[in-house]
Amino acid sequence: MTQLRTVQVLGGGSAGSSAHVRSLASGLVARGVRVTVCAPAALDRVYDYLGAGAHFVPLPRLGDPATVTALRNACIGAHVVHAHGLAASVRAALALSGEARPPLVTTWHSRSHLAGARGGMRRLLERRTVRASTVVLGTSSELVDRARRSGARDARLAPVTVPPARGPVCLHDGKARAELGAVDRPLLMAVGALERGRGYDTLLDAARVWRDLDPQPLLVVAGEGRERAPLQRRIVAEGLPVRLVGRRDDVAELLAAADVAVLPSRWEARSLLAQEALRLGVPLVATAVGGVPELVGDAAELVPYGDAEALAGAVRGLMEDVERRMDLAAAGRVQAGTWPTEDETVAHVLSVYDELAGR
Repeated sequence: MTQLRTVQVLGGGSAGSSAHVRSLASGLVARGVRVTVCAPAALDRVYDYLGAGAHFVPLPRLGDPATVTALRNACIGAHVVHAHGLAASVRAALALSGEARPPLVTTWHSRSHLAGARGGMRRLLERRTVRASTVVLGTSSELVDRARRSGARDARLAPVTVPPARGPVCLHDGKARAELGAVDRPLLMAVGALERGRGYDTLLDAARVWRDLDPQPLLVVAGEGRERAPLQRRIVAEGLPVRLVGRRDDVAELLAAADVAVLPSRWEARSLLAQEALRLGVPLVATAVGGVPELVGDAAELVPYGDAEALAGAVRGLMEDVERRMDLAAAGRVQAGTWPTEDETVAHVLSVYDELAGR
Protein backbone atom coordinates (compact mmCIF):
# COMPACT_ATOMS: atom_id res chain seq x y z
CA MET A 1 0.00 0.00 0.00
CA THR A 2 1.38 3.43 -0.95
CA GLN A 3 2.53 5.49 2.03
CA LEU A 4 0.23 8.48 2.56
CA ARG A 5 2.05 11.77 2.12
CA THR A 6 0.76 15.09 3.40
CA VAL A 7 2.13 18.62 3.28
CA GLN A 8 1.29 20.96 6.16
CA VAL A 9 1.47 24.68 5.33
CA LEU A 10 1.81 27.54 7.82
CA GLY A 11 1.91 31.26 7.05
CA GLY A 12 2.68 33.64 9.90
CA GLY A 13 1.87 30.91 12.37
CA SER A 14 -0.16 31.84 15.45
CA ALA A 15 0.76 29.99 18.63
CA GLY A 16 -2.37 27.84 18.37
CA SER A 17 -1.98 26.79 14.73
CA SER A 18 1.80 26.27 15.05
CA ALA A 19 1.40 24.06 18.12
CA HIS A 20 -1.43 22.16 16.41
CA VAL A 21 0.75 21.41 13.38
CA ARG A 22 3.53 20.18 15.69
CA SER A 23 1.08 17.84 17.41
CA LEU A 24 -0.42 16.77 14.08
CA ALA A 25 2.98 16.08 12.52
CA SER A 26 4.10 13.95 15.46
CA GLY A 27 0.87 11.95 15.53
CA LEU A 28 0.75 11.39 11.77
CA VAL A 29 4.37 10.27 11.58
CA ALA A 30 3.69 7.79 14.39
CA ARG A 31 0.88 6.37 12.21
CA GLY A 32 3.17 5.87 9.23
CA VAL A 33 2.29 9.03 7.32
CA ARG A 34 5.05 10.94 5.55
CA VAL A 35 4.75 14.58 6.64
CA THR A 36 6.33 17.70 5.18
CA VAL A 37 5.91 21.01 7.03
CA CYS A 38 6.30 24.18 4.96
CA ALA A 39 6.62 27.27 7.15
CA PRO A 40 8.84 30.26 7.95
CA ALA A 41 12.21 29.03 9.26
CA ALA A 42 11.68 30.75 12.63
CA LEU A 43 8.75 28.45 13.44
CA ASP A 44 10.87 25.29 13.27
CA ARG A 45 13.29 26.78 15.78
CA VAL A 46 10.39 27.21 18.21
CA TYR A 47 8.24 24.14 17.50
CA ASP A 48 10.88 21.68 16.23
CA TYR A 49 8.94 20.05 13.40
CA LEU A 50 12.06 18.11 12.45
CA GLY A 51 12.07 16.67 15.96
CA ALA A 52 8.52 15.43 15.35
CA GLY A 53 9.82 13.34 12.46
CA ALA A 54 8.59 15.65 9.68
CA HIS A 55 10.56 16.90 6.71
CA PHE A 56 10.83 20.68 6.93
CA VAL A 57 10.84 23.17 4.04
CA PRO A 58 11.53 26.78 5.06
CA LEU A 59 9.39 29.28 3.19
CA PRO A 60 10.58 32.77 2.20
CA ARG A 61 8.96 35.74 3.88
CA LEU A 62 5.35 36.61 3.14
CA GLY A 63 4.99 38.34 -0.23
CA ASP A 64 8.15 36.86 -1.73
CA PRO A 65 7.27 35.34 -5.16
CA ALA A 66 9.71 32.50 -4.45
CA THR A 67 7.32 31.27 -1.76
CA VAL A 68 4.80 29.87 -4.23
CA THR A 69 7.52 28.13 -6.23
CA ALA A 70 9.03 26.54 -3.12
CA LEU A 71 5.61 25.40 -1.97
CA ARG A 72 4.69 24.03 -5.41
CA ASN A 73 7.88 21.94 -5.45
CA ALA A 74 7.27 20.67 -1.92
CA CYS A 75 3.75 19.52 -2.87
CA ILE A 76 4.87 17.34 -5.78
CA GLY A 77 3.73 13.79 -5.02
CA ALA A 78 1.60 14.76 -2.01
CA HIS A 79 -1.73 13.02 -1.53
CA VAL A 80 -3.22 15.83 0.58
CA VAL A 81 -2.10 19.41 1.25
CA HIS A 82 -3.31 20.97 4.50
CA ALA A 83 -3.06 24.74 5.01
CA HIS A 84 -3.56 26.40 8.40
CA GLY A 85 -4.82 29.99 8.45
CA LEU A 86 -5.58 32.48 5.69
CA ALA A 87 -2.01 33.38 4.69
CA ALA A 88 -1.09 29.71 4.33
CA SER A 89 -4.32 28.97 2.44
CA VAL A 90 -3.67 31.73 -0.09
CA ARG A 91 -0.16 30.43 -0.70
CA ALA A 92 -1.33 26.84 -1.03
CA ALA A 93 -4.16 27.72 -3.42
CA LEU A 94 -1.72 29.57 -5.68
CA ALA A 95 0.81 26.75 -5.56
CA LEU A 96 -1.78 24.11 -6.41
CA SER A 97 -3.36 25.84 -9.38
CA GLY A 98 -3.67 23.47 -12.31
CA GLU A 99 -5.44 20.29 -13.33
CA ALA A 100 -3.51 17.48 -11.60
CA ARG A 101 -3.42 18.79 -8.06
CA PRO A 102 -3.91 17.03 -4.72
CA PRO A 103 -6.93 17.83 -2.53
CA LEU A 104 -6.52 20.97 -0.42
CA VAL A 105 -7.71 20.98 3.19
CA THR A 106 -7.76 24.31 4.99
CA THR A 107 -8.25 24.83 8.71
CA TRP A 108 -9.68 28.07 10.04
CA HIS A 109 -8.21 28.64 13.49
CA SER A 110 -9.37 32.24 13.92
CA ARG A 111 -11.06 35.16 12.22
CA SER A 112 -10.32 38.83 11.67
CA HIS A 113 -12.37 41.93 12.49
CA LEU A 114 -10.62 44.25 10.03
CA ALA A 115 -12.82 47.00 8.63
CA GLY A 116 -12.67 49.11 5.49
CA ALA A 117 -10.58 48.17 2.46
CA ARG A 118 -8.37 45.75 4.39
CA GLY A 119 -11.39 43.94 5.76
CA GLY A 120 -12.94 43.72 2.31
CA MET A 121 -9.73 42.30 0.85
CA ARG A 122 -9.52 39.71 3.60
CA ARG A 123 -13.10 38.58 2.99
CA LEU A 124 -12.36 38.30 -0.74
CA LEU A 125 -9.32 36.12 -0.01
CA GLU A 126 -11.38 33.99 2.35
CA ARG A 127 -13.99 33.38 -0.35
CA ARG A 128 -11.37 32.49 -2.93
CA THR A 129 -9.46 30.09 -0.68
CA VAL A 130 -12.51 28.23 0.63
CA ARG A 131 -13.74 27.73 -2.93
CA ALA A 132 -10.31 26.35 -3.86
CA SER A 133 -10.45 23.95 -0.89
CA THR A 134 -11.82 20.44 -1.05
CA VAL A 135 -12.65 20.54 2.67
CA VAL A 136 -12.62 23.42 5.16
CA LEU A 137 -12.18 22.52 8.82
CA GLY A 138 -13.34 25.06 11.41
CA THR A 139 -12.13 24.90 15.00
CA SER A 140 -15.46 26.29 16.25
CA SER A 141 -19.07 26.13 15.06
CA GLU A 142 -19.00 29.85 14.26
CA LEU A 143 -16.03 29.37 11.92
CA VAL A 144 -17.77 26.48 10.16
CA ASP A 145 -20.84 28.66 9.56
CA ARG A 146 -18.64 31.49 8.31
CA ALA A 147 -16.86 29.15 5.87
CA ARG A 148 -20.20 27.93 4.51
CA ARG A 149 -21.40 31.51 4.02
CA SER A 150 -18.16 32.20 2.15
CA GLY A 151 -18.91 29.43 -0.34
CA ALA A 152 -17.19 26.34 1.06
CA ARG A 153 -18.29 23.16 -0.70
CA ASP A 154 -17.59 21.04 2.37
CA ALA A 155 -17.11 22.65 5.81
CA ARG A 156 -16.79 20.57 8.96
CA LEU A 157 -16.25 21.10 12.67
CA ALA A 158 -12.81 19.94 13.77
CA PRO A 159 -12.06 21.09 17.33
CA VAL A 160 -8.33 21.42 17.88
CA THR A 161 -7.00 20.31 21.24
CA VAL A 162 -3.50 21.51 21.88
CA PRO A 163 -1.49 19.13 24.09
CA PRO A 164 -1.15 20.18 27.73
CA ALA A 165 2.13 21.45 29.14
CA ARG A 166 4.67 18.67 29.51
CA GLY A 167 5.94 17.66 32.92
CA PRO A 168 4.56 18.36 36.39
CA VAL A 169 3.12 21.81 37.08
CA CYS A 170 2.78 23.01 40.69
CA LEU A 171 -0.36 25.02 41.44
CA HIS A 172 0.21 28.30 43.30
CA ASP A 173 3.98 27.77 43.05
CA GLY A 174 5.59 30.04 45.64
CA LYS A 175 8.77 30.47 43.60
CA ALA A 176 6.85 31.73 40.56
CA ARG A 177 4.74 34.07 42.70
CA ALA A 178 7.84 35.46 44.38
CA GLU A 179 9.47 36.13 41.01
CA LEU A 180 6.39 38.02 39.85
CA GLY A 181 6.04 39.98 43.09
CA ALA A 182 2.76 38.43 44.26
CA VAL A 183 3.67 36.61 47.48
CA ASP A 184 1.16 38.38 49.73
CA ARG A 185 -1.36 39.53 47.14
CA PRO A 186 -3.70 37.87 44.61
CA LEU A 187 -2.18 37.08 41.21
CA LEU A 188 -4.17 37.53 38.00
CA MET A 189 -2.74 36.16 34.75
CA ALA A 190 -3.39 37.02 31.10
CA VAL A 191 -1.52 35.53 28.15
CA GLY A 192 -1.46 36.54 24.49
CA ALA A 193 0.06 38.76 21.85
CA LEU A 194 -0.05 42.47 22.70
CA GLU A 195 -2.13 43.38 19.67
CA ARG A 196 -5.34 45.27 19.03
CA GLY A 197 -8.43 43.21 19.50
CA ARG A 198 -7.01 41.29 22.44
CA GLY A 199 -8.90 43.48 24.92
CA TYR A 200 -5.94 44.82 26.87
CA ASP A 201 -7.28 48.38 27.00
CA THR A 202 -10.42 47.03 28.68
CA LEU A 203 -8.23 44.97 30.99
CA LEU A 204 -6.32 48.07 32.07
CA ASP A 205 -9.63 49.88 32.63
CA ALA A 206 -10.61 47.03 34.96
CA ALA A 207 -7.22 47.20 36.69
CA ARG A 208 -8.05 50.77 37.75
CA VAL A 209 -10.93 49.32 39.76
CA TRP A 210 -8.71 46.65 41.34
CA ARG A 211 -6.46 49.35 42.80
CA ASP A 212 -9.12 49.81 45.50
CA LEU A 213 -9.01 46.18 46.64
CA ASP A 214 -7.11 45.19 49.78
CA PRO A 215 -4.87 43.39 49.21
CA GLN A 216 -4.41 44.86 45.76
CA PRO A 217 -4.16 42.12 43.09
CA LEU A 218 -1.29 42.09 40.62
CA LEU A 219 -2.12 41.52 36.96
CA VAL A 220 0.68 39.87 34.97
CA VAL A 221 0.48 39.78 31.16
CA ALA A 222 2.73 37.35 29.27
CA GLY A 223 3.14 38.14 25.58
CA GLU A 224 4.76 40.50 23.14
CA GLY A 225 3.54 42.71 20.32
CA ARG A 226 3.14 46.12 18.76
CA GLU A 227 0.91 47.45 21.54
CA ARG A 228 3.49 46.94 24.29
CA ALA A 229 4.80 50.52 24.33
CA PRO A 230 1.40 52.30 24.58
CA LEU A 231 0.20 49.78 27.17
CA GLN A 232 3.34 50.29 29.26
CA ARG A 233 3.00 54.07 29.06
CA ARG A 234 -0.55 53.83 30.33
CA ILE A 235 0.43 51.48 33.17
CA VAL A 236 3.07 53.95 34.35
CA ALA A 237 0.94 57.08 33.87
CA GLU A 238 -2.03 55.66 35.80
CA GLY A 239 -0.05 53.72 38.39
CA LEU A 240 -1.80 50.46 37.53
CA PRO A 241 -0.92 47.20 39.35
CA VAL A 242 0.08 45.52 36.09
CA ARG A 243 3.32 43.90 34.88
CA LEU A 244 4.12 43.12 31.24
CA VAL A 245 6.61 40.26 31.35
CA GLY A 246 7.04 39.69 27.60
CA ARG A 247 7.19 36.36 25.81
CA ARG A 248 7.80 33.49 28.24
CA ASP A 249 8.68 29.82 27.87
CA ASP A 250 7.17 28.98 31.26
CA VAL A 251 3.60 30.17 30.69
CA ALA A 252 2.09 27.00 32.18
CA GLU A 253 4.07 27.48 35.39
CA LEU A 254 3.08 31.14 35.65
CA LEU A 255 -0.56 30.32 34.96
CA ALA A 256 -0.55 27.56 37.55
CA ALA A 257 0.69 30.07 40.12
CA ALA A 258 -2.25 32.41 39.47
CA ASP A 259 -5.43 32.79 41.47
CA VAL A 260 -7.47 33.78 38.40
CA ALA A 261 -6.82 33.73 34.64
CA VAL A 262 -8.27 36.52 32.49
CA LEU A 263 -9.11 36.37 28.78
CA PRO A 264 -10.47 39.75 27.55
CA SER A 265 -10.24 39.15 23.76
CA ARG A 266 -12.61 40.48 21.12
CA TRP A 267 -12.69 37.03 19.53
CA GLU A 268 -11.27 33.54 20.17
CA ALA A 269 -11.93 30.09 18.76
CA ARG A 270 -10.21 27.57 21.07
CA SER A 271 -8.04 29.81 23.22
CA LEU A 272 -4.77 28.27 24.44
CA LEU A 273 -5.07 30.22 27.69
CA ALA A 274 -8.60 28.94 28.31
CA GLN A 275 -7.58 25.35 27.61
CA GLU A 276 -4.56 25.47 29.90
CA ALA A 277 -6.40 27.29 32.70
CA LEU A 278 -9.26 24.78 32.80
CA ARG A 279 -6.88 21.82 32.66
CA LEU A 280 -4.91 23.23 35.59
CA GLY A 281 -8.01 24.13 37.59
CA VAL A 282 -7.31 27.87 37.52
CA PRO A 283 -10.57 29.89 37.64
CA LEU A 284 -11.13 31.76 34.37
CA VAL A 285 -12.89 35.02 33.56
CA ALA A 286 -13.34 35.34 29.79
CA THR A 287 -15.31 37.27 27.20
CA ALA A 288 -18.36 35.49 25.78
CA VAL A 289 -17.15 35.65 22.19
CA GLY A 290 -16.54 33.29 19.27
CA GLY A 291 -15.93 29.72 20.35
CA VAL A 292 -15.24 30.52 24.01
CA PRO A 293 -18.72 29.62 25.39
CA GLU A 294 -18.63 26.40 23.35
CA LEU A 295 -15.17 25.59 24.72
CA VAL A 296 -15.64 26.35 28.43
CA GLY A 297 -19.32 25.58 29.02
CA ASP A 298 -20.27 26.47 32.60
CA ALA A 299 -16.68 26.19 33.84
CA ALA A 300 -15.79 29.91 33.58
CA GLU A 301 -17.20 33.34 34.36
CA LEU A 302 -18.20 34.94 31.02
CA VAL A 303 -18.56 38.69 30.45
CA PRO A 304 -19.32 40.86 27.39
CA TYR A 305 -16.36 42.04 25.31
CA GLY A 306 -15.28 45.61 26.04
CA ASP A 307 -17.22 45.87 29.31
CA ALA A 308 -14.57 46.86 31.87
CA GLU A 309 -17.12 47.14 34.67
CA ALA A 310 -18.38 43.58 34.11
CA LEU A 311 -14.82 42.26 33.83
CA ALA A 312 -13.71 44.00 37.02
CA GLY A 313 -16.83 42.85 38.84
CA ALA A 314 -16.38 39.20 37.83
CA VAL A 315 -12.75 39.17 38.97
CA ARG A 316 -13.60 40.98 42.20
CA GLY A 317 -16.39 38.51 42.88
CA LEU A 318 -13.98 35.58 42.54
CA MET A 319 -11.41 37.28 44.76
CA GLU A 320 -14.05 37.56 47.49
CA ASP A 321 -15.54 34.07 47.06
CA VAL A 322 -13.17 31.19 47.77
CA GLU A 323 -15.91 28.57 47.33
CA ARG A 324 -16.78 29.89 43.87
CA ARG A 325 -13.11 29.68 42.86
CA MET A 326 -12.96 26.09 44.10
CA ASP A 327 -16.16 25.22 42.22
CA LEU A 328 -14.78 26.70 38.99
CA ALA A 329 -11.47 24.88 39.46
CA ALA A 330 -13.28 21.54 39.75
CA ALA A 331 -15.66 22.33 36.87
CA GLY A 332 -12.73 23.34 34.68
CA ARG A 333 -11.04 19.98 35.02
CA VAL A 334 -14.32 18.20 34.26
CA GLN A 335 -14.91 20.38 31.18
CA ALA A 336 -11.36 19.76 29.93
CA GLY A 337 -12.10 16.04 30.11
CA THR A 338 -14.85 16.48 27.50
CA TRP A 339 -12.47 17.87 24.87
CA PRO A 340 -11.03 15.56 22.22
CA THR A 341 -7.63 14.22 23.17
CA GLU A 342 -4.52 14.93 21.14
CA ASP A 343 -4.74 11.38 19.78
CA GLU A 344 -8.41 11.80 18.80
CA THR A 345 -7.63 15.09 17.07
CA VAL A 346 -4.93 13.44 14.95
CA ALA A 347 -7.19 10.45 14.18
CA HIS A 348 -9.99 12.74 13.01
CA VAL A 349 -7.74 14.67 10.64
CA LEU A 350 -6.24 11.44 9.31
CA SER A 351 -9.74 10.13 8.57
CA VAL A 352 -10.33 13.22 6.41
CA TYR A 353 -7.04 12.59 4.58
CA ASP A 354 -7.90 8.94 3.96
CA GLU A 355 -11.32 9.93 2.64
CA LEU A 356 -9.86 12.47 0.20
CA ALA A 357 -6.91 10.36 -0.91
CA GLY A 358 -9.28 7.50 -1.70
CA ARG A 359 -11.60 9.57 -3.93
